[in-house]
Amino acid sequence: MQKIFFKTFGCRTNIYDTELMKSYVKDYEITNDEEIADVVVINSCTVTNSADSGVRNYINGVKRRGAKVILTGCGAVSKGKELFDKDTIFGVMGASQKANINSLLSSKQRFFELGDLNSIDKNIVTSYENHTKAFIKIQEGCNFACSYCIIPSVRGKARSMDESSIINEAKILAANGYNELVLTGTNIGSYGKDTGSSLGRLLANLGKIPGIRRIRLGSIEPSQIDESFREILKESWLERHLHIALQHTSEKMLRIMRRRNQAFSDLELFNELSSLGFALGTDFIVGHPGEGEEIWAEALENFKKFPLTHLHAFAYSPRANTHSAAMKVDVGGDIAKERLNLLKQITTQNNLNFRKRHKENLKVLVEKKNAEFYEGFDQFYNKLRIDSARDISKEWLEVGEYEVQNEANYAKIQF
Repeated sequence: MQKIFFKTFGCRTNIYDTELMKSYVKDYEITNDEEIADVVVINSCTVTNSADSGVRNYINGVKRRGAKVILTGCGAVSKGKELFDKDTIFGVMGASQKANINSLLSSKQRFFELGDLNSIDKNIVTSYENHTKAFIKIQEGCNFACSYCIIPSVRGKARSMDESSIINEAKILAANGYNELVLTGTNIGSYGKDTGSSLGRLLANLGKIPGIRRIRLGSIEPSQIDESFREILKESWLERHLHIALQHTSEKMLRIMRRRNQAFSDLELFNELSSLGFALGTDFIVGHPGEGEEIWAEALENFKKFPLTHLHAFAYSPRANTHSAAMKVDVGGDIAKERLNLLKQITTQNNLNFRKRHKENLKVLVEKKNAEFYEGFDQFYNKLRIDSARDISKEWLEVGEYEVQNEANYAKIQF
Protein backbone atom coordinates (compact mmCIF):
# COMPACT_ATOMS: atom_id res chain seq x y z
CA MET A 1 0.00 0.00 0.00
CA GLN A 2 1.37 3.40 -0.98
CA LYS A 3 2.08 5.93 1.73
CA ILE A 4 0.58 9.43 1.81
CA PHE A 5 1.74 12.46 3.78
CA PHE A 6 -0.32 15.60 4.44
CA LYS A 7 1.45 18.95 4.74
CA THR A 8 -0.61 21.83 6.10
CA PHE A 9 0.18 25.51 5.64
CA GLY A 10 -1.67 28.49 7.05
CA CYS A 11 -4.65 28.84 9.32
CA ARG A 12 -6.64 26.69 11.73
CA THR A 13 -9.25 26.13 9.05
CA ASN A 14 -6.62 24.31 7.02
CA ILE A 15 -5.76 22.15 10.03
CA TYR A 16 -9.41 21.12 10.18
CA ASP A 17 -9.62 20.51 6.43
CA THR A 18 -6.53 18.31 6.52
CA GLU A 19 -8.01 16.11 9.25
CA LEU A 20 -11.25 15.89 7.27
CA MET A 21 -9.39 14.80 4.13
CA LYS A 22 -7.59 12.11 6.11
CA SER A 23 -10.95 10.65 7.11
CA TYR A 24 -11.78 10.05 3.43
CA VAL A 25 -8.53 8.20 2.63
CA LYS A 26 -9.14 4.44 2.41
CA ASP A 27 -6.63 2.93 -0.01
CA TYR A 28 -3.44 4.58 1.22
CA GLU A 29 -1.42 4.41 4.41
CA ILE A 30 -1.21 7.83 6.07
CA THR A 31 2.31 8.48 7.34
CA ASN A 32 3.83 11.21 9.52
CA ASP A 33 7.20 10.78 7.81
CA GLU A 34 7.28 12.82 4.63
CA GLU A 35 10.61 11.30 3.61
CA ILE A 36 9.01 7.91 2.91
CA ALA A 37 5.78 9.18 1.35
CA ASP A 38 4.86 8.20 -2.20
CA VAL A 39 2.26 10.98 -2.37
CA VAL A 40 2.28 14.36 -0.62
CA VAL A 41 -0.96 16.34 -0.34
CA ILE A 42 -0.23 20.02 0.28
CA ASN A 43 -3.00 22.01 1.93
CA SER A 44 -1.86 25.47 0.93
CA CYS A 45 -2.22 29.08 2.05
CA THR A 46 -2.23 32.07 -0.29
CA VAL A 47 -2.97 35.01 2.01
CA THR A 48 0.39 36.72 1.27
CA ASN A 49 3.25 36.49 -1.21
CA SER A 50 5.31 34.94 1.56
CA ALA A 51 2.70 32.18 1.95
CA ASP A 52 2.86 31.45 -1.78
CA SER A 53 6.66 31.32 -1.68
CA GLY A 54 6.64 28.91 1.25
CA VAL A 55 4.34 26.52 -0.59
CA ARG A 56 6.34 26.75 -3.80
CA ASN A 57 9.64 26.08 -2.01
CA TYR A 58 8.12 23.08 -0.25
CA ILE A 59 6.81 21.68 -3.55
CA ASN A 60 10.30 21.92 -5.05
CA GLY A 61 11.74 19.96 -2.13
CA VAL A 62 9.11 17.23 -2.46
CA LYS A 63 9.71 16.98 -6.21
CA ARG A 64 13.42 16.45 -5.61
CA ARG A 65 12.55 13.46 -3.42
CA GLY A 66 10.47 12.01 -6.26
CA ALA A 67 7.09 11.99 -4.53
CA LYS A 68 3.83 12.77 -6.34
CA VAL A 69 2.45 16.20 -5.37
CA ILE A 70 -1.26 17.03 -4.98
CA LEU A 71 -2.16 20.67 -4.29
CA THR A 72 -5.29 21.70 -2.39
CA GLY A 73 -6.33 24.60 -0.16
CA CYS A 74 -6.51 28.28 -1.06
CA GLY A 75 -3.41 28.10 -3.26
CA ALA A 76 -5.13 25.54 -5.47
CA VAL A 77 -7.44 28.31 -6.67
CA SER A 78 -4.90 31.14 -6.90
CA LYS A 79 -1.82 29.25 -8.13
CA GLY A 80 -3.03 25.78 -9.10
CA LYS A 81 -3.46 26.40 -12.84
CA GLU A 82 -0.02 27.99 -13.14
CA LEU A 83 1.72 25.15 -11.29
CA PHE A 84 -0.30 22.49 -13.10
CA ASP A 85 0.47 23.92 -16.55
CA LYS A 86 4.18 23.95 -15.70
CA ASP A 87 3.96 20.27 -14.72
CA THR A 88 5.17 21.22 -11.23
CA ILE A 89 2.41 19.21 -9.57
CA PHE A 90 0.54 16.03 -10.45
CA GLY A 91 -2.93 17.16 -9.44
CA VAL A 92 -5.03 20.04 -8.18
CA MET A 93 -7.97 19.43 -5.88
CA GLY A 94 -10.40 22.17 -4.84
CA ALA A 95 -12.09 22.42 -1.44
CA SER A 96 -15.35 20.92 -2.72
CA GLN A 97 -13.48 17.79 -3.81
CA LYS A 98 -12.34 16.64 -0.34
CA ALA A 99 -14.82 13.75 -0.30
CA ASN A 100 -13.35 12.52 -3.61
CA ILE A 101 -9.74 12.48 -2.47
CA ASN A 102 -9.45 8.68 -2.35
CA SER A 103 -10.49 8.21 -5.99
CA LEU A 104 -8.47 11.22 -7.18
CA LEU A 105 -5.34 9.84 -5.52
CA SER A 106 -5.80 6.63 -7.49
CA SER A 107 -5.86 8.49 -10.81
CA LYS A 108 -3.21 7.40 -13.31
CA GLN A 109 -3.68 10.64 -15.22
CA ARG A 110 -2.85 14.12 -13.99
CA PHE A 111 -5.99 15.90 -12.82
CA PHE A 112 -7.25 19.44 -12.28
CA GLU A 113 -10.46 19.32 -10.23
CA LEU A 114 -11.22 22.66 -8.62
CA GLY A 115 -14.93 22.04 -8.20
CA ASP A 116 -16.91 25.03 -6.93
CA LEU A 117 -16.84 27.55 -4.07
CA ASN A 118 -20.34 26.81 -2.80
CA SER A 119 -19.85 23.52 -0.99
CA ILE A 120 -20.39 22.74 2.70
CA ASP A 121 -18.54 19.85 4.33
CA LYS A 122 -20.81 16.94 5.22
CA ASN A 123 -18.47 14.75 7.26
CA ILE A 124 -17.15 15.65 10.69
CA VAL A 125 -13.78 15.24 12.41
CA THR A 126 -13.85 13.17 15.59
CA SER A 127 -10.17 13.08 16.57
CA TYR A 128 -6.95 15.02 16.04
CA GLU A 129 -3.59 13.38 15.78
CA ASN A 130 -0.81 15.27 17.55
CA HIS A 131 -3.18 17.90 18.98
CA THR A 132 -4.37 18.37 22.56
CA LYS A 133 -7.27 20.54 21.44
CA ALA A 134 -9.88 20.01 18.75
CA PHE A 135 -10.87 22.29 15.90
CA ILE A 136 -14.41 22.68 14.60
CA LYS A 137 -15.10 24.50 11.35
CA ILE A 138 -18.39 26.35 11.76
CA GLN A 139 -18.55 28.22 8.46
CA GLU A 140 -16.84 28.74 5.13
CA GLY A 141 -16.27 31.81 2.95
CA CYS A 142 -16.51 35.58 3.44
CA ASN A 143 -18.91 38.29 2.25
CA PHE A 144 -16.57 41.18 3.05
CA ALA A 145 -14.91 43.01 0.16
CA CYS A 146 -11.70 44.34 1.72
CA SER A 147 -9.59 45.88 -1.02
CA TYR A 148 -6.41 43.90 -0.30
CA CYS A 149 -7.85 40.43 0.36
CA ILE A 150 -7.82 37.45 -1.98
CA ILE A 151 -9.63 35.08 0.39
CA PRO A 152 -13.25 35.64 -0.77
CA SER A 153 -12.18 34.74 -4.31
CA VAL A 154 -10.61 31.45 -3.20
CA ARG A 155 -13.05 30.47 -0.41
CA GLY A 156 -16.34 31.80 -1.83
CA LYS A 157 -19.27 33.52 -0.17
CA ALA A 158 -20.04 33.03 3.53
CA ARG A 159 -22.09 29.94 4.35
CA SER A 160 -22.75 28.41 7.75
CA MET A 161 -22.49 24.79 8.79
CA ASP A 162 -25.63 23.18 10.16
CA GLU A 163 -25.85 23.99 13.88
CA SER A 164 -27.04 20.53 14.91
CA SER A 165 -24.07 18.98 13.07
CA ILE A 166 -21.67 21.32 14.89
CA ILE A 167 -23.20 20.43 18.25
CA ASN A 168 -23.02 16.72 17.43
CA GLU A 169 -19.38 17.03 16.37
CA ALA A 170 -18.56 18.86 19.62
CA LYS A 171 -20.30 16.19 21.72
CA ILE A 172 -18.32 13.41 20.02
CA LEU A 173 -15.04 15.31 20.47
CA ALA A 174 -15.82 15.92 24.15
CA ALA A 175 -16.63 12.23 24.62
CA ASN A 176 -13.29 11.41 22.96
CA GLY A 177 -11.45 13.47 25.56
CA TYR A 178 -11.07 16.85 23.86
CA ASN A 179 -11.91 19.44 26.54
CA GLU A 180 -10.80 22.48 24.57
CA LEU A 181 -12.48 23.44 21.31
CA VAL A 182 -11.25 25.98 18.79
CA LEU A 183 -13.93 27.34 16.48
CA THR A 184 -12.58 28.13 13.06
CA GLY A 185 -13.69 29.24 9.62
CA THR A 186 -12.95 31.88 7.02
CA ASN A 187 -14.96 34.54 8.85
CA ILE A 188 -16.54 32.94 11.93
CA GLY A 189 -18.30 36.10 13.07
CA SER A 190 -20.62 35.77 10.08
CA TYR A 191 -21.89 32.44 11.40
CA GLY A 192 -25.66 32.18 11.28
CA LYS A 193 -26.29 35.26 9.13
CA ASP A 194 -27.63 32.94 6.42
CA THR A 195 -29.52 30.59 8.75
CA GLY A 196 -31.17 32.90 11.27
CA SER A 197 -28.72 32.05 14.05
CA SER A 198 -25.62 33.80 15.40
CA LEU A 199 -22.16 33.07 16.75
CA GLY A 200 -23.32 34.03 20.25
CA ARG A 201 -26.21 31.58 20.14
CA LEU A 202 -23.99 28.78 18.85
CA LEU A 203 -21.45 29.44 21.61
CA ALA A 204 -24.16 29.37 24.26
CA ASN A 205 -25.27 25.93 23.07
CA LEU A 206 -21.71 24.59 22.82
CA GLY A 207 -20.98 25.79 26.34
CA LYS A 208 -23.72 23.50 27.69
CA ILE A 209 -21.98 20.32 26.48
CA PRO A 210 -20.60 18.21 29.37
CA GLY A 211 -16.83 17.87 29.23
CA ILE A 212 -16.12 21.14 27.40
CA ARG A 213 -13.83 23.19 29.62
CA ARG A 214 -12.77 25.95 27.25
CA ILE A 215 -13.79 27.34 23.88
CA ARG A 216 -11.39 29.43 21.86
CA LEU A 217 -12.32 31.47 18.81
CA GLY A 218 -10.64 32.34 15.56
CA SER A 219 -10.62 35.91 14.31
CA ILE A 220 -13.82 37.96 14.46
CA GLU A 221 -14.68 41.41 13.12
CA PRO A 222 -15.54 44.38 15.40
CA SER A 223 -18.96 44.74 13.77
CA GLN A 224 -19.79 41.11 14.57
CA ILE A 225 -19.80 41.49 18.35
CA ASP A 226 -23.56 41.78 18.79
CA GLU A 227 -25.83 41.44 21.82
CA SER A 228 -25.98 37.63 21.57
CA PHE A 229 -22.18 37.58 21.75
CA ARG A 230 -22.06 40.00 24.67
CA GLU A 231 -24.41 37.70 26.59
CA ILE A 232 -21.77 34.96 26.80
CA LEU A 233 -18.74 37.15 27.62
CA LYS A 234 -18.79 36.22 31.32
CA GLU A 235 -19.17 32.46 30.79
CA SER A 236 -16.37 30.48 32.46
CA TRP A 237 -15.84 28.26 29.40
CA LEU A 238 -15.06 31.18 27.08
CA GLU A 239 -11.36 31.90 26.77
CA ARG A 240 -10.36 35.28 28.21
CA HIS A 241 -8.68 36.23 24.96
CA LEU A 242 -10.39 37.52 21.84
CA HIS A 243 -8.80 38.15 18.47
CA ILE A 244 -10.62 41.02 16.76
CA ALA A 245 -9.38 42.02 13.30
CA LEU A 246 -8.72 45.75 13.01
CA GLN A 247 -6.24 45.66 10.08
CA HIS A 248 -5.45 49.35 10.71
CA THR A 249 -6.07 52.16 13.21
CA SER A 250 -6.20 55.11 10.81
CA GLU A 251 -9.75 56.07 9.82
CA LYS A 252 -8.51 57.22 6.41
CA MET A 253 -6.67 53.95 5.78
CA LEU A 254 -9.67 51.88 6.81
CA ARG A 255 -11.68 53.63 4.09
CA ILE A 256 -8.90 53.04 1.53
CA MET A 257 -8.91 49.36 2.53
CA ARG A 258 -12.71 49.24 2.16
CA ARG A 259 -13.03 47.98 5.69
CA ARG A 260 -16.34 47.98 7.59
CA ASN A 261 -14.91 48.95 10.97
CA GLN A 262 -14.23 52.47 12.24
CA ALA A 263 -11.22 53.41 14.34
CA PHE A 264 -12.96 55.26 17.18
CA SER A 265 -15.81 52.81 17.68
CA ASP A 266 -13.17 50.05 17.57
CA LEU A 267 -11.36 51.75 20.45
CA GLU A 268 -14.55 51.95 22.49
CA LEU A 269 -15.16 48.23 21.91
CA PHE A 270 -11.62 47.25 22.90
CA ASN A 271 -11.78 49.36 26.06
CA GLU A 272 -15.11 47.74 26.95
CA LEU A 273 -13.70 44.23 26.54
CA SER A 274 -10.48 45.11 28.33
CA SER A 275 -12.49 46.36 31.32
CA LEU A 276 -14.01 42.86 31.51
CA GLY A 277 -10.54 41.35 31.85
CA PHE A 278 -9.97 40.11 28.30
CA ALA A 279 -6.60 39.90 26.63
CA LEU A 280 -7.04 41.27 23.11
CA GLY A 281 -5.31 40.48 19.85
CA THR A 282 -5.64 41.85 16.35
CA ASP A 283 -4.39 41.74 12.76
CA PHE A 284 -2.60 44.75 11.28
CA ILE A 285 -1.31 45.44 7.78
CA VAL A 286 1.51 47.96 7.40
CA GLY A 287 2.69 49.45 4.12
CA HIS A 288 -0.63 49.30 2.27
CA PRO A 289 -0.81 51.73 -0.68
CA GLY A 290 -1.67 55.18 0.62
CA GLU A 291 -0.03 54.74 4.03
CA GLY A 292 1.87 58.01 3.87
CA GLU A 293 3.54 59.73 6.82
CA GLU A 294 0.37 61.58 7.88
CA ILE A 295 -1.79 58.44 7.88
CA TRP A 296 0.92 56.44 9.63
CA ALA A 297 1.27 59.09 12.34
CA GLU A 298 -2.51 58.98 12.89
CA ALA A 299 -2.48 55.17 12.99
CA LEU A 300 0.42 55.00 15.45
CA GLU A 301 -1.13 57.55 17.79
CA ASN A 302 -4.40 55.59 17.78
CA PHE A 303 -2.66 52.20 18.04
CA LYS A 304 -1.02 53.22 21.31
CA LYS A 305 -4.47 53.83 22.81
CA PHE A 306 -5.68 50.28 22.17
CA PRO A 307 -5.27 47.77 25.05
CA LEU A 308 -3.69 45.19 22.73
CA THR A 309 -1.84 42.21 24.18
CA HIS A 310 -1.37 40.07 21.05
CA LEU A 311 -0.58 41.04 17.48
CA HIS A 312 -0.52 39.34 14.10
CA ALA A 313 1.00 42.02 11.87
CA PHE A 314 2.55 41.77 8.45
CA ALA A 315 3.69 43.98 5.59
CA TYR A 316 1.29 44.44 2.69
CA SER A 317 1.82 42.32 -0.39
CA PRO A 318 -0.37 42.72 -3.49
CA ARG A 319 -2.69 39.81 -4.26
CA ALA A 320 -3.80 39.19 -7.83
CA ASN A 321 -7.19 40.56 -8.92
CA THR A 322 -7.78 42.58 -5.76
CA HIS A 323 -8.59 46.30 -5.79
CA SER A 324 -5.41 47.19 -3.89
CA ALA A 325 -3.22 45.36 -6.40
CA ALA A 326 -4.02 48.11 -8.94
CA MET A 327 -2.82 50.81 -6.54
CA LYS A 328 0.71 52.15 -6.48
CA VAL A 329 2.82 50.77 -3.63
CA ASP A 330 4.26 53.94 -2.10
CA VAL A 331 5.78 52.56 1.10
CA GLY A 332 9.26 51.08 0.84
CA GLY A 333 10.04 47.68 2.28
CA ASP A 334 12.47 49.05 4.89
CA ILE A 335 9.94 51.60 6.12
CA ALA A 336 7.21 48.95 6.31
CA LYS A 337 9.54 46.73 8.33
CA GLU A 338 10.33 49.57 10.75
CA ARG A 339 6.62 50.23 11.26
CA LEU A 340 5.95 46.55 11.75
CA ASN A 341 8.65 46.20 14.38
CA LEU A 342 7.44 49.28 16.23
CA LEU A 343 3.90 47.87 16.53
CA LYS A 344 5.33 44.56 17.75
CA GLN A 345 7.43 46.32 20.40
CA ILE A 346 4.41 48.25 21.69
CA THR A 347 2.27 45.11 21.89
CA THR A 348 5.03 43.05 23.54
CA GLN A 349 5.30 45.64 26.30
CA ASN A 350 1.50 45.76 26.61
CA ASN A 351 1.44 41.98 27.00
CA LEU A 352 4.08 42.05 29.74
CA ASN A 353 2.16 44.76 31.58
CA PHE A 354 -1.06 42.75 31.24
CA ARG A 355 0.53 39.62 32.70
CA LYS A 356 1.90 41.60 35.62
CA ARG A 357 -1.51 43.18 36.33
CA HIS A 358 -3.48 39.95 35.98
CA LYS A 359 -1.47 37.92 38.48
CA GLU A 360 -4.16 35.30 39.03
CA ASN A 361 -4.37 31.52 38.82
CA LEU A 362 -3.61 30.34 35.30
CA LYS A 363 -5.69 27.55 33.78
CA VAL A 364 -3.48 25.73 31.32
CA LEU A 365 -3.88 22.81 28.98
CA VAL A 366 -0.33 21.49 28.71
CA GLU A 367 0.50 20.57 25.12
CA LYS A 368 3.96 19.05 25.01
CA LYS A 369 7.53 19.23 26.25
CA ASN A 370 9.77 21.61 24.34
CA ALA A 371 13.43 21.22 25.32
CA GLU A 372 13.50 21.44 29.14
CA PHE A 373 10.01 22.86 29.69
CA TYR A 374 6.45 21.69 29.20
CA GLU A 375 4.40 24.32 27.41
CA GLY A 376 0.77 25.28 27.21
CA PHE A 377 -1.45 28.32 26.83
CA ASP A 378 -3.47 29.85 29.64
CA GLN A 379 -6.94 31.38 29.49
CA PHE A 380 -5.44 34.64 28.19
CA TYR A 381 -3.62 32.84 25.37
CA ASN A 382 -0.27 33.50 26.97
CA LYS A 383 2.35 30.79 27.03
CA LEU A 384 3.28 29.13 30.31
CA ARG A 385 6.54 27.16 30.51
CA ILE A 386 6.58 24.56 33.26
CA ASP A 387 9.48 22.73 34.88
CA SER A 388 8.17 19.34 35.98
CA ALA A 389 9.88 16.03 36.72
CA ARG A 390 6.66 14.20 35.85
CA ASP A 391 5.21 13.97 32.35
CA ILE A 392 2.31 16.45 32.36
CA SER A 393 1.58 16.43 28.61
CA LYS A 394 -2.13 16.83 27.76
CA GLU A 395 -3.05 17.60 31.39
CA TRP A 396 -5.15 20.50 32.67
CA LEU A 397 -3.40 22.44 35.42
CA GLU A 398 -4.32 25.42 37.54
CA VAL A 399 -1.12 27.22 38.44
CA GLY A 400 -1.03 29.86 41.16
CA GLU A 401 2.70 30.30 41.63
CA TYR A 402 4.67 31.42 38.60
CA GLU A 403 7.17 34.03 37.49
CA VAL A 404 6.33 36.66 34.89
CA GLN A 405 9.22 37.07 32.48
CA ASN A 406 9.52 39.06 29.27
CA GLU A 407 8.89 36.26 26.77
CA ALA A 408 6.57 34.03 28.83
CA ASN A 409 5.42 32.99 32.30
CA TYR A 410 7.42 30.29 34.11
CA ALA A 411 6.41 27.81 36.81
CA LYS A 412 8.01 24.92 38.63
CA ILE A 413 5.72 22.15 39.79
CA GLN A 414 6.57 19.46 42.31
CA PHE A 415 4.24 16.51 42.85
